[in-house]
Amino acid sequence: MTTRVALAGSTGSIGTQTLDVVRAENERAPGSYDVVALAAGSSADLVIEQAREFHPQLIAVADDDARRRVAEALPDCTVVAELGAVVEPADVVVNGVVGFAGLAITVDTLRAGKRLALANKESLIAAGPVVQPLRATPGAELVPVDSEHCALHMCLRSSFAPEREVSRLLLTASGGPFRGRSAAELAEVTVESALAHPTWAMGPKITVDSSTLMNKGLEVIEAHELYGTSYDDIDVVVHPQSVVHSMVEFVDGTTIAQLSMPDMKLPIGYALGYPDRIATPFGAIDWTTLSRLDFEPPDRATFRCLDLAYQAGRAGGSAPAWLSAANEIAVESFLSGNLPWNAIPDVCVDVLQVHDGEIPKSVDEVIEADATARRLATDIVNART
Repeated sequence: MTTRVALAGSTGSIGTQTLDVVRAENERAPGSYDVVALAAGSSADLVIEQAREFHPQLIAVADDDARRRVAEALPDCTVVAELGAVVEPADVVVNGVVGFAGLAITVDTLRAGKRLALANKESLIAAGPVVQPLRATPGAELVPVDSEHCALHMCLRSSFAPEREVSRLLLTASGGPFRGRSAAELAEVTVESALAHPTWAMGPKITVDSSTLMNKGLEVIEAHELYGTSYDDIDVVVHPQSVVHSMVEFVDGTTIAQLSMPDMKLPIGYALGYPDRIATPFGAIDWTTLSRLDFEPPDRATFRCLDLAYQAGRAGGSAPAWLSAANEIAVESFLSGNLPWNAIPDVCVDVLQVHDGEIPKSVDEVIEADATARRLATDIVNART
């Protein structure tokens, strides 16, 4: 049986690795996966190359000029502007769009009763009050793609009654490129050094978030949204080797962990094949060479974004949306040279201090909350320059 795949964000890190998984699986068992739709922002050349290899029936391109180029190069393919159009022909939709822009794909996929392979954590974090009811749509299922929540998903499958048996969730963090450094040592961080992640190859925004531990903080909120676990029962532990991807501790003292070498193609393949497993062993461990696994608590004083995420998560409502939006503006400003790395949490603090306490009840209200926080964050950044 062929699984029809739609890939939103096909030219990004998650998108290109998803196509790697499809190639590998189709080589083992021809026809296992059919890429029926691609969506991209503005990378016309790459999406044209992908389409010529995988022959999707539909391509969505957000940028007007790029869309015209794609349409001219692929006259036999339907090319549209609306990214959400990729949902209809698919069995599983991989949402690899970066940032808040991925919200529409998340909502449209769940509303259509399809499987959502979610790599876009911001849409679930920012729109939790809106997304959660959609998960009850008949046929809808959400399988997380990022390594930590995929690991939790695997571990939780071992329990028949996780609501009674789970004591806590433990998210592991590599610590990023600045693990062990003091705040004083991080006063002059460069973009190049922030993008030099020790174990993972990711896009620039997520890599910077890893360096500040905001990525881990957002994952705490995501774990709460995915599994309904109280914030008091979600902990973070630094594990620099990135081999243990997360753990679940049960009430009898048992801890179950998911281990593999760091390779995003493993969680992507897990989401594509769920509830079955794919046959390609991405991330398999050579146990003759793995000599140690280290763990330590995070430095919350230096990496303040982690506790900011707990604060926003506990506040609920639109607070996570405000934090996610403020962080996106701050990271963009850092990457463009307009904000120091150590000021990223300052921008987020200033935005959260004026949070209005609203609880969004619709996608439009989530979009409005996001826009409000972005305006505030932009004003704060501009005032600093």
